[in-house]
Amino acid sequence: MIELLTTAEMAQADRLTIAAGTAGIDLMENAGRAVADAVAARHAAAVPVVVVAGPGNNGGDGLVAARVLRERGHSVRLLLAGDAGRLKGDAALAAGRWNGPVEAASPAGVAGAGVVIDALFGAGLDRPVEGATRAMIEAINAAPAKIYAVDLPSGINGASGAVQGAAVKATETITFFRRKVGHLLLPGRLHCGKVHVVDIGIGEDVLSQVKPQTFHNAPELWAKSFPMPRIDGHKYGRGHAVVVSGGISSTGAARLAARGALRAGAGLVTIASPQAALAVNAAASLAVMVRPVDGAAELTDFMSDPRRNVVVLGPGGGVGPEMQELVLAALEVDCAVVLDADALTSFCEQPQGLLAAILTHPEGATVLTPHAGEFNRLFQSLPGISQAGSKLAQARQAAAEAGAIVLLKGPDTVVAAPDGRAAIADNGPPWLASAGSGDVLAGLVAGLLAQGMPGFEATAAAVWLHGEAGGEAGPGLIAEDLPEMLPKLYRRLFAEHAH
Repeated sequence: MIELLTTAEMAQADRLTIAAGTAGIDLMENAGRAVADAVAARHAAAVPVVVVAGPGNNGGDGLVAARVLRERGHSVRLLLAGDAGRLKGDAALAAGRWNGPVEAASPAGVAGAGVVIDALFGAGLDRPVEGATRAMIEAINAAPAKIYAVDLPSGINGASGAVQGAAVKATETITFFRRKVGHLLLPGRLHCGKVHVVDIGIGEDVLSQVKPQTFHNAPELWAKSFPMPRIDGHKYGRGHAVVVSGGISSTGAARLAARGALRAGAGLVTIASPQAALAVNAAASLAVMVRPVDGAAELTDFMSDPRRNVVVLGPGGGVGPEMQELVLAALEVDCAVVLDADALTSFCEQPQGLLAAILTHPEGATVLTPHAGEFNRLFQSLPGISQAGSKLAQARQAAAEAGAIVLLKGPDTVVAAPDGRAAIADNGPPWLASAGSGDVLAGLVAGLLAQGMPGFEATAAAVWLHGEAGGEAGPGLIAEDLPEMLPKLYRRLFAEHAH
């Protein structure tokens, strides 16, 4: 289940299911029962349970969970935020089926709880949490209890993952049908604990009408286009990636990217090196070739060979007019272009010049790989992007305006395509925050592009491989370790997706 839903898309899935003949109260009963099942599976009936229910459908799910747990012999107290008489629709029906006492929600109400079920707001919250509600959330977090969030921890924006003033920090989250965007984007992900997706009776067929455009970055998203080795294949059929090196004192970044491209499967990889750095690059390279290339004109000539089908610029390349000229020259050639680090920063004072050049390049044949600082320097002056809101929205807007694949790095890396598709990764360990790690990632993207993988899929796959490689290397990782994890990952990937 790789699809991620926004709040609006989940609401549409509910409506379509109800329109097809399933009663809304049945969906609510199934959701509440799933929450009750999760609690009952982990806690004895003697453990005191406090359910904090809000005034909407999330609260209705909590009311069902409270009733089911009470029917099974659990000690349950129900705290309701708001007036029970003002509940509407399915939430009112769920309240009518509860046959126990109802207490007004207050911070003191969670005292003594062994389990707290957070059913205040769920994924639909889009306003700041204030006053009594904020105090309630803070009391839930302070309680020495296991906390189970219904759908999404209260206080987290389901579309952006943002904390709306204050948010519940759950032990576990039980969500329905599909995960929501806020489960993966930070800081929301840090509040969810372990996320369980449960079936509440919404059919898979509704996805063809909802048409979600956001996905969890996992092999199911891109495995069908992943380049699988062929018995009759040869290196010339697997593409030729070129990495442009910086000067003699900064060649390491290009070599890391080149190694990443080679390990990713590119048939040939060449470092295009300034003459002054040629000896250093040649002495430190074995399977990676090194050729002298100085300046934009020579790069244009070098890349005119159609067998050289992807070029990486930026890692250790230097910031300034020379890098600008190299980038613009690369974008005039009929090949895929990966722009990282210095290649992006060089245009921070004139982003429109870069975007205009990218728009002359085939759509999706350019990949931009900024971290948050580089992204802000490049795009902060463009109103459509700076005002887009969440990380996901900003990456999407940048991809649309540039006609490029945007890889916005971080612990919740987002890959966005010009057509609106986006993928969010959650498999990057903290030790990936190491010098040179991003250079390897740029190389992985290039290596997959060289083999003919489409831009969005290649970039998403590279991000996933990068995260998995970091996990394999473990704490103490340095960038040089990452490419060496690829053989093990590829064996696993090919075994699981050989079809």
